[in-house]
Amino acid sequence: MSQRNGVSPTSIRDVARSANVSPATVSRAFAEPDLVSAETLKRVMAVAEELHYRPSRAARSLTTGKTGNIGLVVPDLSNPFFSAILKGGQARAREADHAVFLADSEENARLEIELVRAMARQVDGVIICSSRLSEAQLQQLRKDTTLVLLNRRVRGVSSVLLDSAGGMRQAIGHLVALGHERIGFLGGPVTSWSNKERRRGLRAEARGKSLEIIEFGPFAPQFEAGQHAADLAVAAAVTAVVAFNDLMALGVLSRLADRGIGFRTRSALSASTTSQWPLWPPRI
Repeated sequence: MSQRNGVSPTSIRDVARSANVSPATVSRAFAEPDLVSAETLKRVMAVAEELHYRPSRAARSLTTGKTGNIGLVVPDLSNPFFSAILKGGQARAREADHAVFLADSEENARLEIELVRAMARQVDGVIICSSRLSEAQLQQLRKDTTLVLLNRRVRGVSSVLLDSAGGMRQAIGHLVALGHERIGFLGGPVTSWSNKERRRGLRAEARGKSLEIIEFGPFAPQFEAGQHAADLAVAAAVTAVVAFNDLMALGVLSRLADRGIGFRTRSALSASTTSQWPLWPPRI
C-alpha cells in the first residue's frame, strides 16, 4: 500500500480493479512473477507504476515467506574496508528491492553469534564478514539461517574469498625488488582466516630467497595495535613492514612519525582488497 497523489493510499484492490484482475493475481505478480503470464504481468506492473503502488514488505512476507531483508555482520565498522563492503552491499540489495540490516560484532566472537541469531528471525540470510568463529560454531549457525561468508572458507557454506595469499606474495616480491632483505610482518588475530592466508603467501614468497622475515603478533586489527607493533619493528631493525590491515598500518605510520623516523609509503600491491601497506622507514 502506498500514498497516491499525497492523499489516499493505493491498495492492492485498486491495482486489481484497474488492471482487471483479482487481488491474488496482483499479489502473485509481485511475489512470484513466474506464475503470471507475461501479458498479465506487464499490465499489472504498468498499472502499479501509474498508481504509485508498492507492496508492503509485511504483506509480501506473508505470501512468500521471505522478509526482503539481508543481515550483514562486520567485526569492526571503524575499519574503512567494511564500510566499503556495506556501501556495495546496500547498492546491490536496493537493486533487488531488499533492505540491509547492519551489526558490528566489535571483534567479539560471542557477540557475533548473538547478532546472527537475533537477525535470523528478521532476515532471509546473513552475510558474515571476516568471521572470528570456529568452523563448528559456523556450522551450528547455518541451522538458524542461510549464511554467506566473506573472507572465510567453511565446508558447505557459500563464501566470497579475497586472494590474501596472492596479495601478500606481490607485496613481498615488490619489497624484495626494492632491495629489502629484512621485512617485518604485523600479524592479525589468530582466528582470522585471512591472516593465515597472508602468512601462507608470505612464507611461500620468502622461500628460497636471501630474505629474513620477522613475524610480530598476533595483534588486534586496530590502530593502537599498529602503534605498539611499530615499536617492536624499530627494535628489530627491519627495513620494511607489512601490516595486517589499514588500521594497523595507520597506527604504524602514526607511531613512526611520533618518533621522528622517516619513511616512504606505497599503495598495496595486493589482489586482496584488504591492503597490506609496505612501509619503508629507511632510518630504522
